[in-house]
Amino acid sequence: MLAQFEMSIPLVAAPMSGGPTTPAMVSAATAAGGLGMLAAGYKTVQAVEAELKTVRAEGIPFGINLFAPNPVPVDPDSYRAYAAIIQKEADQFGLALPADPIEDTDRFDEKIALLLDDPVPMVSFTFGIPPRSVIVALQQAKTVVVQTVTTAQEAVQARDAGVDMLALQAAAAGGHSGTLTPLRPVQPVPIVDLVKQVTATVPLPVLAAGGLATADAVADVIRAGAAAAVVGTALLRATESGASATHQAALTDPARTETVLTHAFTGRPARGLRNRFIDDHEEHAPFGYPAIHYLTSPLRKAAAAAGKPDYVHLWAGTGYRHAAAAPTADILRRLASNL
Repeated sequence: MLAQFEMSIPLVAAPMSGGPTTPAMVSAATAAGGLGMLAAGYKTVQAVEAELKTVRAEGIPFGINLFAPNPVPVDPDSYRAYAAIIQKEADQFGLALPADPIEDTDRFDEKIALLLDDPVPMVSFTFGIPPRSVIVALQQAKTVVVQTVTTAQEAVQARDAGVDMLALQAAAAGGHSGTLTPLRPVQPVPIVDLVKQVTATVPLPVLAAGGLATADAVADVIRAGAAAAVVGTALLRATESGASATHQAALTDPARTETVLTHAFTGRPARGLRNRFIDDHEEHAPFGYPAIHYLTSPLRKAAAAAGKPDYVHLWAGTGYRHAAAAPTADILRRLASNL
């Protein structure tokens, strides 16, 4: 299944939404012998179209990731109570946060229409499994369809929906968990164990993600049966990374000693460097996606621009100390050195 992507090393540059993944990173990953993937999450359809045009001009294989709707409606009263608390944090930046919940689908239907009008080699989905009609339409357009899953049970659901491949994400991964049941605790199963469980259950190729930031870790998942390893956090400080300077600096700050799963920033579980925002708000933050994301987004952007990491979602996997300031191609080649 991966043969058509002409990969000489079994490494995929993770599609990191919110800025870290850039067209330049995608091109560099594919040029290095791996596979780059754009991140469509949070972007306008016009922005996605522009990034697709940029990468297409390179004439290389690539993929793109979309957020498939799997809403977690927030209780309005809980939202307003939390919004009042977060507004006090936002006051220092002169911001007015949304007083009422914002619920949307991240322009899912429009983005699918774009990808059917001008197909790409690979499309992956996270958060939810798209309708079978969407999967079939993409496959008829010669697109390989990949579903993000976090358990063997979710892998069965994805297989039954008709996808071609699985992106298997362990709890050690940075950023949002792709869990299909965000209100349930994310189980801390090591990625090697997950790969073995899923490949024994579902006969689909597996792309393995979560805490893979060393050559040994990459080799371990390939030996366990993964078709390729997906790396994200390891690329956050890459030359081509679009992560904010505040985010990149936090990855090397000796005071940042651990990552934690939190829903305080977006209302969905995600792993990031522990900071004051998480410590102050995790306990009373409601679940609710995307409403909580839209609530805190202005604060996070302003804090990142102002160099105040304690108000920023510092997404990072457990291998964050291995994130190097180097070209994407060099990082990927180093990670493939034990294969």
